[in-house]
Amino acid sequence: MNMPMVEAARIVADVLKSRKQTVAVAESSSGGLISAALLAAPGASAYFLGGAVVYTGKARMSLLGLPREAVVGMRSASEPYALLLARTARENFGATWGLSETGAAGPTGNPYGDAAGHTCLVVSGPVEMALTLETGQSDRLANMEAFTIAALRLLESALET
Repeated sequence: MNMPMVEAARIVADVLKSRKQTVAVAESSSGGLISAALLAAPGASAYFLGGAVVYTGKARMSLLGLPREAVVGMRSASEPYALLLARTARENFGATWGLSETGAAGPTGNPYGDAAGHTCLVVSGPVEMALTLETGQSDRLANMEAFTIAALRLLESALET
């Protein structure tokens, strides 16, 4: 795991632990890296309640309990969809914060017309924040790492409010 991901997670972990707050994650094209980064910080059991890689509709239904009807009219790599994932993860796990990511890691774009390197990130909790990131890269692993770092930094920003 690269140092920027570990450092971003450590910063978030320290704040969550000091406040006795918790987080749950629903991620897609980051493939579990957000959860892995959060779990790499010592004492993760104090703040990390769980995570799900919701890479497919079947995973979304099975892991988050969100049926097809809940996403009618939404496309997966969008801020409204990411908001639904973050809120659902927070509610399902009883966490202070929900953090979600959904996008196209690459090397090609997704069926919705988004280029590789596109992702939408949302934090849902005492405050809600959303961010759409376009890396402009087709490198799958580089995008997954960039998505993870951006998600953790978005959570850090929410914690600072």
